[in-house]
Amino acid sequence: MESKREQKKRQIFILSGQSNMAGRGGVVRDQNKRHWDGVVPPECHPDPSILRLAATLQWEPARDPLHSDIDTAKVCGVGPAMPFANALQRRRVAGEVGLVPCAVGGTAIKEWARGEKLYENMINRAKESLKLDKDCEMKALLWFQGESDTDTEAEAAAYKLKMETLIHNVRQDLDFPSLPIIQVALASGSEYMETVREAQKAIDLPNVICVDANGLQLQKDNLHLTSEAQVQLGQLMAEAYLTHFHA
Repeated sequence: MESKREQKKRQIFILSGQSNMAGRGGVVRDQNKRHWDGVVPPECHPDPSILRLAATLQWEPARDPLHSDIDTAKVCGVGPAMPFANALQRRRVAGEVGLVPCAVGGTAIKEWARGEKLYENMINRAKESLKLDKDCEMKALLWFQGESDTDTEAEAAAYKLKMETLIHNVRQDLDFPSLPIIQVALASGSEYMETVREAQKAIDLPNVICVDANGLQLQKDNLHLTSEAQVQLGQLMAEAYLTHFHA
């Protein structure tokens, strides 16, 4: 007889945004070259029931760095998705968790507009993840982006409308009008960080939840979250998902 977990559908989560979603925890500079220190926190350890969609559009066991074949121009490390998925599995809410990495470091919200390469790749990967196994269901988009939009007043001021448009477009293109969105309010940025943070927290659309990363520990670059902070963020996102979207 199958266990309760095995009888449940694979639950799919899209991971998107820029570097802090792609994961920079444990990425260090040594002799002017960046590399990942290879340290995997216990909360990020692999689990046979947690999978990732590789760049080749094949499911494989998930392990950090989750975005190593997606965010290929930068060195990837620990992100929030593995602690998020492990937190869900500790609560036995899914048969399997399927993570779909799409985040790319250094990208602005305008690069995620419909028709742009990053957006279309995200939509394609999300659709393909559903085709590979009929016994699965899309559950949410996890979004952490905005640092690149804090450099100028104009970009920061335009953020809210562009993010609301992105949410509308993703839901329309995935034919999922009520797709849950868990977005992260920035922990770092440039001069207009507070403008973007306020825009993120002010989005008032159905099934859109904002998790605030403000105050989580940053690395020496004052931009990227430490591995420990990524674990905290992933757990905060899991709690938000379980509280607001898990029946």
